[in-house]
Amino acid sequence: MGRRNLIIGALLAATIAVVSGLLAAWWLPLPARLSTPGASVVRYRDGTIAHVFLSPDERWRLDIPAEEIDPDYITALIAAEDARFWWHPGVDPLAIARAATQNLLAGRVVSGGSTLTMQLARMLEPRPRTPGSKMIEALRAFQMELRLSKSEILSAYLRFVPYGGNLEGVSAASLAYFGHPADALSATEIATLLAVPQRPADRAPSPKNAAALKTARDRVALRLLESDALPRGGRAVEAIAEMVTDAPVPVRRAPLPREAPHAAFWLRGAPGQIVDTRLDPGVQAAAERSLAEARRLAERMQVYNASIVVIERESADVVAMVGGFDFWDEAHGGQIPSFAVARSPGSALKPLLYAASVDAGQVLPEQLVEDLPTRYGAYAPQNYDGRYDGVVTLEDALSRSLNVPFINLLADFGVERFLGTLRAVGAKSLRPQPGFYGLSLIAGGIELTPLELAGAYRALGAEGRYRAPRLIDEPGGSGALPVFSSGASWLTRRTLSRRDRPDFPVRASVSATPRSVWWKTGTSFGNRDAWAIGGGQRYIVAVWLGNLDNRPSPWLVGASAAGPILFDLLEALGDDRGTPSPAPSDLSPIEVCALSGHLPGPHCVQRATVMAPSRRIPPERCPFHRRIEVDEETGLQVTPSCRAGRPIRSETVVIWPTSVRRWLQDRRLLVGAAPPMTPGCGTMGAAGPTIRSPAAGEVTLLIPGLPPEDQEVAFEADIVGSQGELSWFVNGRLVGVASAEARVWWTPREGDHEVVVTDANGRSDRILLQVRAVTGETARRR
Repeated sequence: MGRRNLIIGALLAATIAVVSGLLAAWWLPLPARLSTPGASVVRYRDGTIAHVFLSPDERWRLDIPAEEIDPDYITALIAAEDARFWWHPGVDPLAIARAATQNLLAGRVVSGGSTLTMQLARMLEPRPRTPGSKMIEALRAFQMELRLSKSEILSAYLRFVPYGGNLEGVSAASLAYFGHPADALSATEIATLLAVPQRPADRAPSPKNAAALKTARDRVALRLLESDALPRGGRAVEAIAEMVTDAPVPVRRAPLPREAPHAAFWLRGAPGQIVDTRLDPGVQAAAERSLAEARRLAERMQVYNASIVVIERESADVVAMVGGFDFWDEAHGGQIPSFAVARSPGSALKPLLYAASVDAGQVLPEQLVEDLPTRYGAYAPQNYDGRYDGVVTLEDALSRSLNVPFINLLADFGVERFLGTLRAVGAKSLRPQPGFYGLSLIAGGIELTPLELAGAYRALGAEGRYRAPRLIDEPGGSGALPVFSSGASWLTRRTLSRRDRPDFPVRASVSATPRSVWWKTGTSFGNRDAWAIGGGQRYIVAVWLGNLDNRPSPWLVGASAAGPILFDLLEALGDDRGTPSPAPSDLSPIEVCALSGHLPGPHCVQRATVMAPSRRIPPERCPFHRRIEVDEETGLQVTPSCRAGRPIRSETVVIWPTSVRRWLQDRRLLVGAAPPMTPGCGTMGAAGPTIRSPAAGEVTLLIPGLPPEDQEVAFEADIVGSQGELSWFVNGRLVGVASAEARVWWTPREGDHEVVVTDANGRSDRILLQVRAVTGETARRR
């Protein structure tokens, strides 16, 4: 009875111990380090690693899934370290018995009998190599087997296996030892990766460890050969035989990839996260080389920051992002990703307004537009070179980047309407307040990032359909939004591909650039930003140069500073050759007046055929050609009301707007003007004069200390079809009488004044002009 009780007690104690162990295994937390994430990893679009960041515990450890590890390595690992891994509960009694026998026969420890799970427990919680530590490792291994799947245990082992110093995991070791991921390993590499973790301090690659590593690697290779652990057929035998005799071992650890630093830091995810980008390693390298080659010249120009963005036209993938000349240049903000910094684009938005205005049926590229000094309230825009052409075709205005025609175009199109267009093509840097931006935005009075501008130009290159630039792999993705028509986009690209332009780089290396390359440069006010944006058939490239601290440089001009980089990169990418695309189906040939570019009027003799959007053609007919009647004896114009009894002949003449006539007359260029009207002949039904300057609501400020007569105000008016004299009045008092093409000057005085202009037929226009003295408070507000 006593013996029976003893047995029952022993069984009960064993049961309690087992149950307690199971409960402890379930309730005790797993090793804390098991949940420590690895490094953040940024990969190129082809899966190769671009950049690796240290893990939170300052290890080079990658959380690469086991599925991306060469299966031959896993087969060899299990054969060499734990043949019954898939079956045992964390401890392998057969392996322990075999190790004990080997140790007794050798008289020393030659085998530990540890399973992969026990080895993982030791990696996670390092302890002195004692029998007690072995027991704890066994208990931890049993706990992990109870709570984790075999695949999870294997993945953890592959992440934490040591390779010397702070290098952990098979994926990191493959990169450091061989320079490539662990997804495809040779027999030599597999044997090396199995040999090092057995004694990392003595076998990690270094000149002094080379002999020991080769001996250990060859021993592992022979064991793999004997156990047929590398299922590669006869080639495996040959490979291992060659390896054992001749194959060298790595003698140093290479640094893990740290490429594309600006893009990597900007896109990096949380620790342990793998970010798969759309960056192309070849395009990224080409973009980096382009900036590296330009750096010396840029620094001589006192320019220290730059960026390049390259977007694939078809897919909208961002295939390259370079954020500066040197990531480690702390003195000049080198670590700031310039491609994400909003800067003034100068004239780079003009092509977008051009396309939008053509789409709206507002203009055609061949139409004449005014290029004259003008004023909108207190804003008096100027062209970059300070000169004006009087009239110019819209496509010439774009190719020469004239400011005044585009400011007038924006005034007609509408600022808020154009801001809506910019938002539709991805401009997220815009201020949300209505009325914040004015007409100056088209000349650079706005800020956008190089990434945003590249995305907007990509819409022009993709037949007007905007798709958000794709930076990383994402399921689904945004669809394409039609912003411009195919026809308007094509007409814009055609204009931007002209080579007879001031911003064409005058260099032999690009002299043969075909019309398939289209581009626009931009220079911000005060020479703080230089831009060149354009593309070919495959890529859209945006180049920016400047200083992030806003220091200007007289050499910061888009055409000369950024333009050559754009063309060099397109040439390096092989995107500077090709055939221009044919006109899309939504364009049709139409007949226009050869002079004005408008639909021909009845008196337009010379006509031309141009391509225009089929749905929205500007309806206005040529306003310049007119049929007049002239008294043959006097050579003066007559109207139907006073032609009786006169010898009359008909003539077709070009009558420019008054503002253009005034500009031409000032330069003694007015030719072919219509003759004056016969005195006494009326102009019934014609529009009266319109005051052009000063603008309605304008406030003129008197500068203290400067005589008023030196601050005269110019009065100008526009009038259609008349060259008679105009009378100017201020507060009912006559100031002067002059022809419609001439100016009248008035000496201002402080106060509110009514300005009236009247023509010979009594038609008039009036505005209110405010004149104020400049005070200290006024100066501060300005």
